[in-house]
This record gives sequence, C-alpha cells and structure tokens, in this order.
Amino acid sequence: MPDAIFAHPLLAGIYDAFDGDRDDLAAYLAIAGELTANLVLDIGCGTGSLAILLAGSGYNVVGVDPAEASLKVAKLKDQAGRVRWIHGDVTALPALDADLATMTGNVAQVFLTDDDWAQTLQGIHAALRPNGYLVFETRRPEHRAWREWAADVDPVSLEIPGIGLVERRLEVTDISLPFVSFRYAYRFLAGGEVITSDSTLRFRGRDEVESSLAANGYRVLDVREAPDRPGREFVFIAERST
Repeated sequence: MPDAIFAHPLLAGIYDAFDGDRDDLAAYLAIAGELTANLVLDIGCGTGSLAILLAGSGYNVVGVDPAEASLKVAKLKDQAGRVRWIHGDVTALPALDADLATMTGNVAQVFLTDDDWAQTLQGIHAALRPNGYLVFETRRPEHRAWREWAADVDPVSLEIPGIGLVERRLEVTDISLPFVSFRYAYRFLAGGEVITSDSTLRFRGRDEVESSLAANGYRVLDVREAPDRPGREFVFIAERST
C-alpha cells in the first residue's frame, strides 16, 4: 500500500507545495534527450511533475502509480491530457515497448524485499522495448542521509491556498540498516487536525544494485552523480539486455 503522504487525499493535495522546486528533474529531461527516447514510462510518477515536464517537451509519456490520490492531482495538472495515467504498479503493465523507464526521488528504495525489487525490475523489463533503457536514482548508504533527517527537528510551515497554514515535522523512527523508517506529521492549523505518514526506505549499495540489475536482464551502461546532490546519490543508466 502507498504511504499516506501519497495516498491520503489531503496530503497528496499539498505534496507539491512542500516538495518545492524539482531541480532534480532537469537531469532526467536531459538523459531522455541523450538516449533519443520517444515513449517514456515514469514509474511511481506521484503527482506527475516529471511526466508533465517530459510531455511538455514533446515526449510521449505514460505515468504509473499505485496511489490514486496522487494520480488525481497529476490529472488536474495535466489539463491538456498529454500523459497516459495508469493506476497500479509495474507488475501489471501491458507491453508498452517504452524506450525509457524512469524512477525519480525515493521510488527505487520503497521496494524493501529482494522479491519486490526483482519483480519490479522484471515488470519494467517487460514494458521496455528490446534495448530500452532504465534510469533511476538511489541514495548512497555511505552518505547516511538519515543523520541529516534526524537533525532536522524544526517544523516547516507553509500557507496553502484554500487550506491555510500547514506545519510539517519529520522524525526518524527507526534505523535498522539497510532499512530506515521515518514519519511526517502534518498539522492543519485551521482545524487542528494532525495527519501522519510513515515510510521505510531500503538503502542498497552500488554493488548490490548492479548485481540485481544484471540478474534481471539489464546491462549497466553508466553510474552518475545526481547533478544537484553530488556525493549523495547514484543515478543508474541501464539497458535491457535480454
């Protein structure tokens, strides 16, 4: 089940406001051009930021996400209807013959078990054309991002149009490597309502990711730094090899 931050209608509706400017997406737009993609599959598309950016740049785009509330937000932003939105996960996708599949943000880390990760890679493999590409990012375990999260004790408050002032707090709730769990608590000051969202991410090292890709029919072409977060993340560029 998707985390409440994506699946709760109220939280999905304010997600973009707290997410801020998505400077990280420029790198994915550039990679799509570098790989001369036409049809792009955006996995875990959420509220559609990358999918809509790609569609606005002339790409044919399919966005897939298991959180219906987030997809509703995405569809409202896609007034021109340029993106094909699919509610579900990659294991149930049709054979799209996509040129490129992407996973941005923490999407690649929400698959906690080896089986879930392998099934996801296999579902993407089936949706790609022969020699199609998979591009995704994952946080480097050695950077230990959770230490920064644990130190981030000050709440963030935003005035949301139509909703009012909303306060968000972040708490790291468990560190049992390779798993890190955390909780966002949103307080809607107008009515005093508090909604929490619990999440867990799995931190995989570079060798583990590369081995899993090879085991599921991919060839790693390149491993890059995230341009906006040097030293913090790997960006994998892989090709469907079988």
